[in-house]
Amino acid sequence: MFDLAAEMTRRRDENIALFGAHVNPRLTKVLQLIGFAKTYVRAEGAYLYDAEGKDYLDLLAGYGVFGVGRNHPAVVRTLRQYLDLDIASMVQLDAPLLAGMLAEKLLALAPGTLENVFLTNSGTESVETALKFARAAAGRRKVIYADKDFHGLTLGALSVNGNRDFRDGFEPLLPDTVPVPFGDAAALEAQLAAGDVAAVILEPIQGKTVHVPPEGYLADVARLCRAHGAIFILDEVMTGLGRTGKLFCAEWENVEPDIVIVSKALSGGFVPVGAVLFRRWIYDKVFSSLERCVVHSNTFGRGGMAMACGLTVLDILREERLPENALAMGQAIMDGVRDLQRSNPMIKDVRGRGLMIAIELQPPRGLWGRLQGALMDKLSPGLLAQSFVVPLMSDHRILTQVGGHAADVIRLLPPLMIGRKEVDRFLGAFAAVLEAAKKFPGPIWEIGSRLAGHAIKGR
Repeated sequence: MFDLAAEMTRRRDENIALFGAHVNPRLTKVLQLIGFAKTYVRAEGAYLYDAEGKDYLDLLAGYGVFGVGRNHPAVVRTLRQYLDLDIASMVQLDAPLLAGMLAEKLLALAPGTLENVFLTNSGTESVETALKFARAAAGRRKVIYADKDFHGLTLGALSVNGNRDFRDGFEPLLPDTVPVPFGDAAALEAQLAAGDVAAVILEPIQGKTVHVPPEGYLADVARLCRAHGAIFILDEVMTGLGRTGKLFCAEWENVEPDIVIVSKALSGGFVPVGAVLFRRWIYDKVFSSLERCVVHSNTFGRGGMAMACGLTVLDILREERLPENALAMGQAIMDGVRDLQRSNPMIKDVRGRGLMIAIELQPPRGLWGRLQGALMDKLSPGLLAQSFVVPLMSDHRILTQVGGHAADVIRLLPPLMIGRKEVDRFLGAFAAVLEAAKKFPGPIWEIGSRLAGHAIKGR
């Protein structure tokens, strides 16, 4: 009989070799190059642990998946209860109780008047669903999206993904998708004026580089969509479920979208899940007859374990007041980095909302700073930020990420349950890395040169 624990223990040190051989060799090479090729054996809350018991502060949270923290005991308890109940899941020709319960709870918490939920397996599947529903309901084809928005990497989602580096090599994508500058309501209005737009899809805060739009922008978008008969889709896959300090980012401007997309943190970090919340008239247009009751469907979208996780996560967010904690701890991080910015011009900008934060960097002042910045950009744009991410991990055991290709941005997406201890650990480590960056040649230059060398070889 297969023994999972025994097999994982026996082959614990093979993770890098196996992944590199059979899954993604080039990603494995990158992990080795930047010092991220670790073997984690345990996780709890905001921490990962290796076989020696060393802790690693996780400020990436699986790209925002672990909003309630890793291995939250309430989610673990729910999954054990679920398995003990021997529930009949995914019968397909049934009306599962847990799916109805999760949909009811999501709609009760959602902004505006949303009345139906389509349950999915991921954020990108939710985007695909929203695009299909919007085009069917509006009777139009054109979709507007914003430059630098993400939305996902499947074909439809990629067609409204405003990041060129993800699109290259996969075009032509879906026709009738048009980008506009993020935060520019006038540019959006010009596109809507023709009256042929099915939908506008936006991230309320851009996930890759954490750009926050001007105040009132989302409200303007909602107003313009109503005026021109376009459906407003708000992609809250990253921002939703407490990350920005409210349960939904739409609440910051009292916006009422026609479709809201959630995923990531809803899973509790265990079972993939997503949801598309939408107005009843959209449902009536898509599922327009008894014959079309399954015109859009999936196999795993209403899986019982995923539904149970989602219900538990929504309860944890309320019980532990995690949106409020995200707002407070996020402000503490940003205030701390801005204090450092006053005496260190390498910090170009600090922005975000709640625990969705970007630290944008620029080369140090002076001749040597300008020279090394120019050289890094020429060799491989974005190396400056990577040169901070590497020592944060190697010297301080803190997991962060560069906020996109060719962007000198460090992105922070911590679990929403972090406290002052984690905030202070990051701020102390970041200050130390900043201090080291003042030296030339020094650790930052050495790391940047090494990464640049490998970038050149990889071309």
